[in-house]
Amino acid sequence: MRKRSPSFTLSSYGAGWSTNRRIAIAASVIAVLLAITGIVALLTGGGNGHRAPDVASPAPAGSPSSTVTAPKPSPGSGSVPRPPQIAEPVAYAKAAAQMLWSYDTRDTSRDQQLAGMLAWMTTETKYADWASVSGQVPDPVLWSRMADQDQHATAHVTEGHYPGAFKQALAEDPSAITEAYIYVVTVNGKQQIAWKKGGGGAEERAVTLAVQCRPSRDCTLAAIAPSVTQ
Repeated sequence: MRKRSPSFTLSSYGAGWSTNRRIAIAASVIAVLLAITGIVALLTGGGNGHRAPDVASPAPAGSPSSTVTAPKPSPGSGSVPRPPQIAEPVAYAKAAAQMLWSYDTRDTSRDQQLAGMLAWMTTETKYADWASVSGQVPDPVLWSRMADQDQHATAHVTEGHYPGAFKQALAEDPSAITEAYIYVVTVNGKQQIAWKKGGGGAEERAVTLAVQCRPSRDCTLAAIAPSVTQ
């Protein structure tokens, strides 16, 4: 029988993009996406977000290896890694997803977790939806319960790609992205969770991110979509 714990995964997609950020991304980034059903649902928060069960399924043997090498943690952010210096949207999104699916309450406080995640965000406030990212972190009481159980998680990214609707929109109007340079990327992988007394499990994960990659600059995270678009 699996051991139960007050488990929580940082990739529950309950927090939607704020209204102002959705408007900025939709209007200023890629207006043509509004004509495509899949991205309309994405940008307006439509559809049901994925929610992780309280206890993940046991991890099968031979879990897939990550295709992303996680950067080293930065001072003051506990186990949260520094954002990598990557100028390619899919590669950055894969690294960001791995960061979002990984945490360690044994050596990282809730404030450190938030500070580490904030370092990945774009500094352009017009496009940054911090609420959608910070909303992945549980409240102080739940974080404390997780810490009592030494709960921690690691992640393996299997692949990342541009959703079909996003690629179609770019093909129809390539210049539409050149104002904000925000790309929509979906990442798939697996999260493994562990806690005291040998408790743990694993489950498949998926997330759709908005990543800003201006020319001649490293990419940054703009937002987490409220639902996954393949």
